[in-house]
Amino acid sequence: MLVLAACSAGRPSAAPARAPSTPAQSTPAASARGGSGPAPSSAAPSTSDAARPTVTAAPSRSDTGATPAPDWLSTRELHVGPAGWPEARVTPPELRDRRLVTVDYLPPPADGAFHATVGPVSPVIQRRSTWSADCPVALSDLRYVTVGFRGFEGRAHTGELIVHRTVARAVVAVFGRLFAAGFPIERMRVTSPAEVTAPPTGDGNTTAAFVCRPIRGRTTWSAHAYGLAIDVNPFQNPYTSGPRVLPELATAYLDRARHLPGMITPAGPVVAAFRSVGWTWGGGWRSPTDLMHFSSTGH
Repeated sequence: MLVLAACSAGRPSAAPARAPSTPAQSTPAASARGGSGPAPSSAAPSTSDAARPTVTAAPSRSDTGATPAPDWLSTRELHVGPAGWPEARVTPPELRDRRLVTVDYLPPPADGAFHATVGPVSPVIQRRSTWSADCPVALSDLRYVTVGFRGFEGRAHTGELIVHRTVARAVVAVFGRLFAAGFPIERMRVTSPAEVTAPPTGDGNTTAAFVCRPIRGRTTWSAHAYGLAIDVNPFQNPYTSGPRVLPELATAYLDRARHLPGMITPAGPVVAAFRSVGWTWGGGWRSPTDLMHFSSTGH
């Protein structure tokens, strides 16, 4: 089944689901494997199964140029062609300079500062993830991480990731640096089985880590299946392999000279932050080129 991004994959739901419970514990100062960044707060935003998602209060067009998502986002299914996947499409005008207002799934930090937590993957979180006993990593070796991030409207939000226990603190350090740099991220969520199997819409933009799946076009496990890779802003940083583009509507972002918010550049803060903890960037690959992809394994 096709997914919307080369690595993170998945179709964003039109409306967020209920916030999960978070049996997480605060991390110490954000530094691991040579990384640096602001120290996470000793307190993280509280969550519960009963909590309802909130929408960031924002004007229709903020000072940063951020706008609400178009009503059709994630609803237009793409035709799967004879090659077995949808063809790349012209980017809709609304997404040529994509700066969508973040819809909060987890409560944003009340003080607007960077916060992070690291804890075990609870049964509630596991059930909405792609982990199963068939995955190549034990559930006990994964960690549920929450980190602060800046939306395209400039406000602080709380994102969630599942990563391997050996890289959890390094991941906190990376996102601490990106928060301090003001690098915008649209959405950061745990990938669900439903997202992986949803019909492709070509407009996904979820920053995500763990997805239990093989490398695209191969039978060997992806670094994502071990929680050792993260995809950042897939729409602004698409995957390309020959004529294939993922997400399929992100063709406007193949022009890397545009330097729009959310794009990852070789000399920019995202590559520097991941490099500081020893991770490599798929944007340096020749074929495929995976601009969204960072990993601790080099794959």
